[in-house]
Amino acid sequence: MASSMLNGAENLTLIRGITPHGLGSIKSDLHGKQFPRLNLVSCGQNLNARTQAPRCSLSASGPASQLRFIQHKKEAFWFYRFLSIVYDHVINPGHWTEDMRDEALEPADLSDRKMLVVDVGGGTGFTTLGIVKHVDAKNVTILDQSPHQLAKAKQKEPLKECKIIEGDAEDLPFRTDYADRYISAGSIEYWPDPQRGIKEAYRVLKLGGKACVIGPVYPTFWLSQFFADVWMLFPKEEEYIEWFEKAGFKDIKLKRIGPKWYRGVRRHGLIMGCSVTGVKPASGDSPLQLGPKAEDVTKPVNPFVFFLRFILGAMAATYFVLIPIYMWLKDRIVPKGRPI
Repeated sequence: MASSMLNGAENLTLIRGITPHGLGSIKSDLHGKQFPRLNLVSCGQNLNARTQAPRCSLSASGPASQLRFIQHKKEAFWFYRFLSIVYDHVINPGHWTEDMRDEALEPADLSDRKMLVVDVGGGTGFTTLGIVKHVDAKNVTILDQSPHQLAKAKQKEPLKECKIIEGDAEDLPFRTDYADRYISAGSIEYWPDPQRGIKEAYRVLKLGGKACVIGPVYPTFWLSQFFADVWMLFPKEEEYIEWFEKAGFKDIKLKRIGPKWYRGVRRHGLIMGCSVTGVKPASGDSPLQLGPKAEDVTKPVNPFVFFLRFILGAMAATYFVLIPIYMWLKDRIVPKGRPI
């Protein structure tokens, strides 16, 4: 990930040895499966002034196949059993504000109130509240594996007409070519196999439908990297692009987001750090062929190992609860215009 300092949720353009024209998000016109050379070009308000950012590192994070402690479905289920109690009041204010939500949903192009939308990993319905500003609630389905999170969503008056179902992001209960829009915010970090989840997003969309995945980005600061690798999946920006490409999506774009008081700082990673979109170019299932699932949820779990993993993962999560407070204090102390 480029280590350049950004102001707010500045957009970037992903290129291969070419200069982008105009202001845009990270955009992929790539047809190959590898990323031999990735450059991030920062585009400021002056469209004629472009600053070359450092080349992305492709070796910063561990492989997505190495499951973190709360990336397993069973640990994630119990993690949210307790987190759902305070999620909207403690977690969201530090990591996923209403302004961030609305900015992240903008690339999804929710332009018609009659669209069929699936909100995968919808949890307490916080993201869904942003969706129903643009789409009739009766046309929106909220899916999550956590009944405790969904119970919170059911209590929200604007979501009363939404369909609310339990389900698995890697095995969606929707027919092929079903939805106009696929939205998933704050969920991919708990998928044992992110590529399989993106493949499912492709399958359930109609021809020309758009997927929008909003999720974490991997830190560059060593201590934050340690806790990220213990807790859950923090993908790199180019990994999102690659997953979308392999699934078959076209016109892939990535938009950076983050809390305003971070002043664009991304070295500690972000639980909600980017919004990635892609368009389905053909009807039917994804052309990508995958093997068996990364995790068998029917397999018995050693209770001691489960408990140990859960405790260690929860401790790592605490670090990321404290980071927004730390950044908020720095934003108040350090004069505006100076890096924090």
